[in-house]
Amino acid sequence: MTSRVLPRVFAASILLGLAATRFATSAVAQSSTKPSRKPSTKPSDKAAPSAVKIDSGPKYAYPANGTSAAARALAGKPAPVWPVPGPAPLAGSVLPAKRIIAYYGNPFSKRMGVLGEYPKPEMLAMLDREVAAWAKADPSTPVQPALHLITTVAQADAGKDGKYRMRHGDALTEKVYGWAKERNALLFLDVQVGLSTIQEELPRLESWLSRPDVHFGMDPEFSMKDGTKPGKKIGSYDAADVNWVIDYLAKLVTDNKLPPKILVVHRFTKPMLTNASKIKRDPRVQVVMHMDGWGPPSLKRDSYAAYVYAEPVQFAGFKLFYKNDRRSGSRMMTPRDLLALTPRPLYIQYQ
Repeated sequence: MTSRVLPRVFAASILLGLAATRFATSAVAQSSTKPSRKPSTKPSDKAAPSAVKIDSGPKYAYPANGTSAAARALAGKPAPVWPVPGPAPLAGSVLPAKRIIAYYGNPFSKRMGVLGEYPKPEMLAMLDREVAAWAKADPSTPVQPALHLITTVAQADAGKDGKYRMRHGDALTEKVYGWAKERNALLFLDVQVGLSTIQEELPRLESWLSRPDVHFGMDPEFSMKDGTKPGKKIGSYDAADVNWVIDYLAKLVTDNKLPPKILVVHRFTKPMLTNASKIKRDPRVQVVMHMDGWGPPSLKRDSYAAYVYAEPVQFAGFKLFYKNDRRSGSRMMTPRDLLALTPRPLYIQYQ
């Protein structure tokens, strides 16, 4: 973690008036006094100047040499193999037959994503438009809508147990699950563990994850294994943590005779996920490595190449930011841009 990374402010949340930390760097000219999300590249990577040159669309190849994050990740290694070899999808698998278009956030915060930024009818209408845009952009791949709820939120305050996270209860999950059902959408439950652990936070969601249309997301950014408060630096998970989650979800699938679960793992730097090559492949759990950074298209493509393409796990995801991707005169990438990537992402998240 470079010293040039500044902690972002905590977003507004109920109960404590606080929510997840985010980070900003000079690479995206982001003020530390405004809420935002993750930068796509490290400050040492070549960044766009303040007068951003507008990227007009896909006309690129992933670099095999140079100083970018992608070039460093690919240097001296065989070309990554996509699609990733592995077990054939089981009956009821969502991926790769469909592309998931998800809206992210928490209804109690206008600053954590679209789930809370807009009234429910407007938010769902926006999701409908994105689903339609993707269906038009790639008619060969059916579109599956989804809502992605941050149900455990990293906090600036230690709380009674000193874990620096707030757990939302069943009432919120039931509310958002109802929204999802209105659109025949999937629901993802996402956890930011703070000074807790994924092993402590996941089991409390078992009753929800035992439903066939509820899936899971884990965010390494807020997994503070060394005891640092969330927001002071970027956290991490190891492949052992991901494999523990895979085993847990796989058992739920078997015990409850469910279709395969989807596991989304956020990533926008290399240290956020260690030993990625050791992540297991189990047909009962479909793993999505989700490029979660914000910035101009050139930086986002570089991060995608470095942290998804260069280290194949199973499936690929990509996040788009309605506001942060457009900072400094830049633009948000389009379905056409994302369909030009290798691999084509099958999980697209909007914040």
